Amino acid sequence: MDLRFPRANCMRRFALILLLSRIQLAPLAALPAEKSNQAAGPGCRIEAADYKGWQGQQLSNRWVQLTVVPQIGGRLMQVRFAGHDYLFVNPKYAGKYLPPAADTWFNYGGDKLWLLPEGNNDEQHWAGNSDLLDDGPFSLRKLSEGEHCEIELTGPADPQTGVQFRRNIAIDADSPRIRFHAFMKNVTGHPIEWSMQSVSQYDTGGASAPSGANRAFWTFTPANESSSYLNRYHVRFGPAENSAASVRSDGLFALHYVHLAAELWLDSREGWLAVVDGATRYAMIERFRYEENRPYPGKASVIFWTNGPEVKVNSDGVAALSGGDESEPPYYLEAEVNSPLCRLRPEETCDLETEWLPTRSDSEFRSVTDAGVVMRPLRATHLENGKLKLSGSFGAFFYGRLVARLYNDHGRSLGTMPLGNVSPTDLVSLESEITAPRSAARVSLHLEDEGGIDRGSLQEVRVDVGEIR
Repeated sequence: MDLRFPRANCMRRFALILLLSRIQLAPLAALPAEKSNQAAGPGCRIEAADYKGWQGQQLSNRWVQLTVVPQIGGRLMQVRFAGHDYLFVNPKYAGKYLPPAADTWFNYGGDKLWLLPEGNNDEQHWAGNSDLLDDGPFSLRKLSEGEHCEIELTGPADPQTGVQFRRNIAIDADSPRIRFHAFMKNVTGHPIEWSMQSVSQYDTGGASAPSGANRAFWTFTPANESSSYLNRYHVRFGPAENSAASVRSDGLFALHYVHLAAELWLDSREGWLAVVDGATRYAMIERFRYEENRPYPGKASVIFWTNGPEVKVNSDGVAALSGGDESEPPYYLEAEVNSPLCRLRPEETCDLETEWLPTRSDSEFRSVTDAGVVMRPLRATHLENGKLKLSGSFGAFFYGRLVARLYNDHGRSLGTMPLGNVSPTDLVSLESEITAPRSAARVSLHLEDEGGIDRGSLQEVRVDVGEIR
């Protein structure tokens, strides 16, 4: 037990805390996979893997397994966390390799790099499709293995855009965190200007929705209070009136997946987006660094695409949805993170760093913090029996323990209280009554990992005295 208080009488007073406390950290969804994850050996590894007929490489530790297929544009085809697969893999192309074709798009699924701005107006726009950038074979090089696993993926030089992509993907042995570092190089003899984009296709059908679309699938990102867009987001494609998209009263842009083609742009500045599957209660947090003084393509740092039928108007002015029973578009949602526009001289490069943090959440998602996600916000209340009641529900980014840090009205530390172990693979419901000084006016809930490193606060609140009479 780690209790640090400034006075000896406080030490004596809190010596009985664990006996007097009633602490419940109950996972809302038990995961059989967690036991095997905990029992797995230390370290991480990189090894060849066959995935749906593709020859790839797998990076894995006791938490996550990442499957990369270099041959088809260096894609990260799947991320598995505690037995849950996050990414959409198109069954139409599973295991296939189709050579680059500038006039066709082969949507394999997974996660990849893309280029902005798109279009066919001039050479300063990328026409897209399955050209050399999107579909060319990448080389793979193993950089490290053991406590830190990292690979380097290098794509072909594209003479049309003048771009060559390189991307490093890394995990460590001690957490499910995934880190990406992408590079874009000018391989021409003249200046070019492009934006890199990380494009991730999340599965909104599959096992969680066997009869069609997952109706409990959400994405979130903080809306910009000083947004350049009307309504704080921009409808780039699809119906302008879309009830699935809104900005909540807490300032979060929320998008509920519906099977309808739509593209929504946001000039979000907080540096994160969240993808939440309310049916399975799994979530993925994507973090990035927003660069305030640099221009973004169309001013957008984050883009969401919901895949589905398109609304089209025929020559008679009648609106209808495209696609029939035999050609129904697949179920997926794209979360896209953009880099600022990079103006590169010959041989120069620019980069984009992002990280993914898989965890648990439900549709009550509220916010992202350094240590995890908040669903039911933390509440701290002094009770008549002299105890301090703590409640809330969270998802953790790291395995470790929750620690309550107590402060008085003047910001003076009153010590720390260990509350119990938490895991990224479990939703955490906190319902605790602890013995604490009456002078406790503020509580900060921190997560300390297995190595004792403070990973930051889940939430900090003032203590409510409403129940004291």
